[in-house]
Amino acid sequence: MARTRGDHEARRRDVSQAVWRVMAARGFTGLTLRAVAAELGATTGLLTHYFPTKSALVDHALGLLEERTLSRPRRASGPGLAAVRDALLDILPLTPEATDSNRIWVSSWDAALSDPRLSADYARKYAESRARLQERVVAAQELGEMRPGDPAELAAGAQSFALGLVVQALFAPEAFPPARQVRLLDDYLAGVDPAGEKGPASP
Repeated sequence: MARTRGDHEARRRDVSQAVWRVMAARGFTGLTLRAVAAELGATTGLLTHYFPTKSALVDHALGLLEERTLSRPRRASGPGLAAVRDALLDILPLTPEATDSNRIWVSSWDAALSDPRLSADYARKYAESRARLQERVVAAQELGEMRPGDPAELAAGAQSFALGLVVQALFAPEAFPPARQVRLLDDYLAGVDPAGEKGPASP
């Protein structure tokens, strides 16, 4: 009996879930057709129907990662400095799901740095993230909750701080548990608050 479109879409979802589980368990470097096939309980021959090349598998994996990252619930405490804080908290590995996503992102950097096409795409993603953060910085400055200065530079500094904290937390999770990550972020934000006060209390 011919397979229906619904069957095809269901199988594709199964494949995507297997790709995600492999990346979460092994990192981006452990993503291979053989590993995905084993996770799915299928043959590599079946997977070539979806991913005829390793590049196609990588593209799908990165698209899946971006989709999951963008679809995660976002904090919304309010405008100004609170909104900047929310955006940075959303980056950090404060939950198991966020930890998995960050582990995969970080493990994919090596592949991106060695591929000019992926490298350009990553540069675009991080630039778009900075631009969104810059909008929040401008709003916080207008409310007098962030010190004067080039909002692009302040956004770049904040993004760099958060990404650096991500790396520290992934490599030393016991030394950088969620509570300490939040505390370090609030200490950082106190430095950009013209009143020198802490950000909102930790949840």
